Amino acid sequence: MLRRGVAGVSGLFLALTATLMFAAPARADSVRDQQWFLSSLHVLDANRVSKGEGITVALIDTGVSASHPDLVGNVLPGAVTYVGTGRSGDAWHDPNGHGTGMAGNIAAHGHGLDAGALGIASAAKILPIADAGDGGRTNDAAMTASIKYAIERRVQVICLAEGGGGGTPDLATAVRAAEDANIVVVAAVGNRSQGSLVVDAPADLPGVLSVGSVDQNGNHAADSVTGSAVVLSAPGVDIVHPAPGGGYSAGTGTSDATSITAGAVALVRAKYPNLSAAEVIHRLTATATDKGPPGRDDEYGYGVINIVAALTVNVPPLSASASPAPSASDQKPGSGSPRAQQQGTKTSLLAIVIPVGAVLVVLLGFLGWRAARRRTP
Repeated sequence: MLRRGVAGVSGLFLALTATLMFAAPARADSVRDQQWFLSSLHVLDANRVSKGEGITVALIDTGVSASHPDLVGNVLPGAVTYVGTGRSGDAWHDPNGHGTGMAGNIAAHGHGLDAGALGIASAAKILPIADAGDGGRTNDAAMTASIKYAIERRVQVICLAEGGGGGTPDLATAVRAAEDANIVVVAAVGNRSQGSLVVDAPADLPGVLSVGSVDQNGNHAADSVTGSAVVLSAPGVDIVHPAPGGGYSAGTGTSDATSITAGAVALVRAKYPNLSAAEVIHRLTATATDKGPPGRDDEYGYGVINIVAALTVNVPPLSASASPAPSASDQKPGSGSPRAQQQGTKTSLLAIVIPVGAVLVVLLGFLGWRAARRRTP
């Protein structure tokens, strides 16, 4: 992930754990075969319900190589918010590779017949906002300006696969403004190997969908930071994605988990366009696969994202006014995560207990009245 330096030190530096760089695949589907998160999250099943149509994800990162065969047509013209020397090109220039990989996790569509990389929301659009120099460095001011630009462009999702340090009041204000604009802000919690001891800013801010990572077995990745601010977890180990130059790379870290989650948010926002940002996060947490101790915990948050459930389970809303329109594909309560089952069961029990209790009250009153009449001389 991109990481901010120690508080008070200007700049962030690229700290994605890059494990492999390779050119075009030897056979058409070799890259797709290596994307283990596609089967783990049942992405093809989810895409039968939603592919993220009509959703724009602002990717605040190092830029995106828009000419990559797996991304062509899905990357909008963006902006460069980085101020200082050491930045060349526009937002379609990614000298580092980090942003292109994150864009691929979100919205890669592959090429040819099942060739190349596939993202979670292959019909979504990426708005690249380059807040880093060629070496991967950025600063709080650039990140803040990036969020403001995303708000102006009226995106539905902001992906911040970066963080570190304590943040600034201006950054916190920008995040709140994005939330007030009904934008889901998704941010990485940070990696221990990169010096994070607590959840990074802005992932530590209220209302942010803060993401940790899990491995191929669905278990907490040891490198992923833990804490009370962790909201969800997603695959983040050995993730294969596009790289500048038309090739591919594999990386490990909460950056990958964050971009994958941003893709899941895009799917939900496309399927339920009337849901507020808070309701979208609620739908994802209510349907997540619970891991670790029951309920939310500091390693997994509310659990590992379950995209199919998030798109199909009938989740009770946070408020009645935010309830989505009924859909024929929605499953009945109880078919999703333990939390969804518990909510559905509680509702059903109340529907039975309240009427029965009312009948008993009336019956007892009638019997008491009859008994009183018999005792009357």
